[in-house]
Amino acid sequence: MELTVPGPTHAPVVASWATSPQESRRWCSLDRVTSEDVARWGAEPDVRAYVALVDGEPVGYGELWLDDDEAEVELARLIVAPARRGQGLGRRMVTLLTTLARKHHPAVLMRLHPDNTQALRCYTAAGFDLVPPDQADEWNQGQPVSYVWLRHRSDH
Repeated sequence: MELTVPGPTHAPVVASWATSPQESRRWCSLDRVTSEDVARWGAEPDVRAYVALVDGEPVGYGELWLDDDEAEVELARLIVAPARRGQGLGRRMVTLLTTLARKHHPAVLMRLHPDNTQALRCYTAAGFDLVPPDQADEWNQGQPVSYVWLRHRSDH
């Protein structure tokens, strides 16, 4: 697997991976994702978007959200192509993204929708632990849902 900056043909492919409004909300808090959304996300300041490729085929997408003020990076908007799920690609992609994130800041964290148990298993297998409940409560203030927050094990 390799990570690359998304090209113009990747946005419609990535946008098609959320197979239902519920899955889309878990992924990015939208009921429906368009290719314009995916292209716009990667162009946001302090966001680094990546497509995961296996033998040249796009199999995953994820972003690094850089926060220089807090000296941390959040992994965000991670998704694996539906036909490639359950093969360990998500964990591999998270590991590669974490390595890239650490080139910016040593603290790496992520959040996920509270009912996304599959993602939670993937992220803990990739070296992430739940943050303490009081910290999660603080970080969830003003959020649309009470996210599950995780921090990479080597950060604490």
